[in-house]
Amino acid sequence: MPSRTGQGPPALTVLGGPSFDSFYRREFPAVRAVAWALTGNVWTAEEVAQDAFLRAHREWERVRGYEDPGGWVRRVAINLATSRLRRGVREVRALARLAGRRTEDWHMPDSSREFWAAVRSLPRPQAAVLALHYYEDLPVADIAAVLGLAEGTVKAHLHKGRDALRKVIRPAGEATR
Repeated sequence: MPSRTGQGPPALTVLGGPSFDSFYRREFPAVRAVAWALTGNVWTAEEVAQDAFLRAHREWERVRGYEDPGGWVRRVAINLATSRLRRGVREVRALARLAGRRTEDWHMPDSSREFWAAVRSLPRPQAAVLALHYYEDLPVADIAAVLGLAEGTVKAHLHKGRDALRKVIRPAGEATR
């Protein structure tokens, strides 16, 4: 409903944190990107990100007071992505086939697609850490906060994930052993 000035209603800002609208506009693209890095499907990533923000909206009175509400919603998105993948490989394959009929709304070089496909093949904790580190460019301390892990655990997942990726991804021209 328009206000007396003819403009739309003002965004509600609650003391103790940002309005949900401004939080959503600021964080949604990055959360969707992390979900895509983990699921490999733009449509699934969109759903996962929307579900994570729906949960944040339902709990906004509590979440807005957190030191890092963005970290909370990323963690929810990562958990939702992991749960979705666990529910069934068939569902994911069917969605991937359907998504192949449409173009993605961002373009990624083929070399990056190979990298993210390799990341998705890793154990979920390693994939989540690598997605936050390489896609969002988060430092170890921030990744630890988002995932609720010790920094040493994040470093271990980074190390193991990088080692695993080295075994499956070879630079162009390098012969496999």
